Amino acid sequence: MTGKSLFEIRLCAREKELSEKYMSLYGRDGGYERLISLMRGYYEKRSPQLRKLDREREKNPDWFRNGRMLGVTMYPQLFAGNLKGLIEKLDYLSEQKITYLHLMPLLKMPHPYNDGGYAVEDFCTVDPAIGSNRDLEALTKELRRRGISLCLDVVMNHTADTHEWALRARAGEQEYIDRYQCYDTYEIPAQFERTMPEVFPATAPGNFTWNAEMHKYVLTTFYPYQWDLNYKNPAVFREMMGNILFLANLGVEVFRIDAVPYIWKELGTVCRNLPQVHAIVRMLRMILEIVCPAVILKGEVVMAPRELPAYFGTPREPECHILYGVSSMVNLWSALAAGDARLLKHQMDVIHSLPANCYFVNYLRCHDDIGWGLDEDEERRLQIDPFLHKEYLYRFFTGEFPGSFAKGELYNYDPDTKDARSCGTAASLCGVEKGIEENDPAQTALGVRRVLLMHAAGMSLAGFFMISSGDEIGQLNDYGYRDDPDLAADSRYLHRSRFSWQNAALRGQEGTVQHEIWEGLRRLERVRREHPCFQEDARVTTWDTNSMPVFAIRRSRGEGEMVCLANFSGQEQTACLPQLYGEYTDVFTGERVDPGRVRLEPYRYLWCEKKEIGSEKRREM
Repeated sequence: MTGKSLFEIRLCAREKELSEKYMSLYGRDGGYERLISLMRGYYEKRSPQLRKLDREREKNPDWFRNGRMLGVTMYPQLFAGNLKGLIEKLDYLSEQKITYLHLMPLLKMPHPYNDGGYAVEDFCTVDPAIGSNRDLEALTKELRRRGISLCLDVVMNHTADTHEWALRARAGEQEYIDRYQCYDTYEIPAQFERTMPEVFPATAPGNFTWNAEMHKYVLTTFYPYQWDLNYKNPAVFREMMGNILFLANLGVEVFRIDAVPYIWKELGTVCRNLPQVHAIVRMLRMILEIVCPAVILKGEVVMAPRELPAYFGTPREPECHILYGVSSMVNLWSALAAGDARLLKHQMDVIHSLPANCYFVNYLRCHDDIGWGLDEDEERRLQIDPFLHKEYLYRFFTGEFPGSFAKGELYNYDPDTKDARSCGTAASLCGVEKGIEENDPAQTALGVRRVLLMHAAGMSLAGFFMISSGDEIGQLNDYGYRDDPDLAADSRYLHRSRFSWQNAALRGQEGTVQHEIWEGLRRLERVRREHPCFQEDARVTTWDTNSMPVFAIRRSRGEGEMVCLANFSGQEQTACLPQLYGEYTDVFTGERVDPGRVRLEPYRYLWCEKKEIGSEKRREM
C-alpha cells in the first residue's frame, strides 16, 4: 500500500488530462490549484455512507444500465407539498418499484417568475417553499435505503437575475460583472445576434437584455431574468463545480445538466455545441470520478440522434453517462397521431447504430413541451412534407384536427414561421380526457389502450424508462393555470398539475381508468425487471413488419428472444415477420403467436417470447 488516499489515487489517474483541459481554457494563471483544493475539500467532507456507495459503484460503473431501472419525474411540491411530504409518500414510489427519482428544480428561486425553477437564486440552498437542505439530505438517505437514486437539475448556463452574483454585478462590482457577459453598447451584441439563434423568438425575442442599473446589455439566451454565465472566467467554472459537489455531498446521485450545449459563447458562431462545451463536460465528469464516483451525469441535449455521440464522449474520454431520448419521445407521438411507425423505426435504427457508450433515458412526457424535431430528410424520402406534417401534429394534439382524440394546447406558437410545440398529459393526449368529457366509456377505454400502447412501445426501446408522475394513474390536463396571472402565459402548466391522491386511491378499484393504467404499467414493468431480454447486455434491433402502423423491436440475449410489437393504428393490422422462425407466446396473455402472420387489434401491443427448444421437457423433469 502506498498510503495515498482514494482521492489522491483517483486524481493521479486523471490529473494529466484534467490539468491540460483546464489550462487549455484558462491558462497557467487560471487557478488550477484552487480547483484541486476545492475538490479535496469536498472529498474530505463526504460522509462514510456516500464513500461506501462510491466504492461500490467504482466496481460496477454501469449500475444505471441495469434492467431493473425504472424512473419517475415530478415536482415535489405538486406531488406532496414539500420535501417532508415527499418522504412520507415514498411508499407509493416503492409500490411502483421506482429506482430513479428525478425531482424538478428545487433550489432557491425568485417568485413568481422562475421558468419552472430553472432560474436559480442560490445553487446551494433548497427553496424555502419546498423545504430545507436538511430535508433534502433526509430524503436522499431514505431513498438510498429503498434503492432509489435521486436526480436533480444543475442549471449550468445561467443564474436568476436575483442571484447574489447578479445583485453584486448590478451594484457595480467588476468581479461579478465579469461572471456574466455584459456590454456597454449594443455593438458586440448586434454581432452576436447575426449568428446566434433565438430560443424563444415569440415569447422572449433576442439574446440580450438592457439593464438600466449597470447601463449594460446582458446576455440572456433564454428569458430576460436568466443571465448567462461567462465560462471564460475560471472563477465561474470553479464555483459552479463547487456547487455541484456540495449537492453531491447531500446525497444527489445523478445530475441533469440543463441546456449544456449553450454554456460557451463565441462571437461569429451559433454559440451552441462548441468544442469548449465538451472540454467543460469532460472536466466535470473527471471531477466527479475523483471526488464522488457514485455520481453520474445526464445531459439535456435536444439534437438529431447522429449528433448525440459527441456528448457521450469517447471510451477514452467519456462525458455524459446518459442522455434523454428526446427523438424517441417525439417519434412515438408522431406515430400515434399519424398511425404510421416508419419515422419511429428509422430513428431507432439510427440510435441502435450509435456507439455502445450511448445510453438513453426514454420517456413519453416530462415537465416540458413536445417539440416536433423530426428527421426532415427521412420525411422527404417517405414523401411526407415536413412543414405540413409538423403543423398536422400540433393541430392534431390540440384536438382541432378532424377525427382527433387528443386534448392539448400549443406552446410557443410563432405566427410568422407557424412553428409550435405541444403540451398535455399522456392520458389527455391519448384520448382519455375526451372520452370522459363526452361520457363515452368505449372512447375512454380506447384512450386507456393508447396510453398503455405508448408506454409499452417506450419501454421496449434500448435504455431505461422514466414515467411522468401522474401518467401512471391517467392524470388529465389541469386548465386552472389559465386563472393564475403568473402562469397563464405558459401552457406547459397544463401538465404541471397537482398530483391527485384521490385518483391515486382508485388504482386498486377495478373498472376505473386509474386501475386499468396502473395495472397495465405494472405488468410491463414486471417483465422489464425480470426477463433476461431486458438486461443491459441484450441486443436490441428494430424489425420489418410489412405494415406501416406496426412497430417492432427484437430483443435477444443468449438463446433468449423477445419481439415487442405495437400497432399505432385505430384499425386492425396484420404484421408479417417471415424472417423469424419458431413458436412465440405473448407474455401477458399466454396467446401463441405466428410471426409469419400476427393479427393486432387497434392500438394493441404484444411482447412475444420465443419458446426455447426443449423447454417443455425441462419443465417435466
